[in-house]
Amino acid sequence: MRKIAFLSFFAVGLMACNNHNEVEMGFRTTMKVNAVFNAGKVAKGEVINAKFTVENTGDYALVLSDVKGSCSCTVADWSQDPIPPGEKGYIKATVNTENFSEGHVARKVSILANTTPPKTDVSVQATIIK
Repeated sequence: MRKIAFLSFFAVGLMACNNHNEVEMGFRTTMKVNAVFNAGKVAKGEVINAKFTVENTGDYALVLSDVKGSCSCTVADWSQDPIPPGEKGYIKATVNTENFSEGHVARKVSILANTTPPKTDVSVQATIIK
């Protein structure tokens, strides 16, 4: 009886193991977001507060899984809840210009979401003046 029980559990275990290398990612959707936030002329040392509006243009909920700035001077915050189809969410990026030189600057913000492609980059731009 023990052998039958052991063989049954062993057979079920083998059937449960399959060689699929695919990961279920959920439903893909689309989004619309302005690619550039232009802060204009900014005095060195000012903090730029950029806001990007993200619109779900697809048929499924939009999930912003991660948003990161390209450097330590750029900190991002975003809508944590899924954005229903037709609705809007936000991404806020704060850029500290304390250590920037005069001239044009651009800082990238990367958005990871359930879209194709999954990564979208936006940019915070400004001209640093004295």
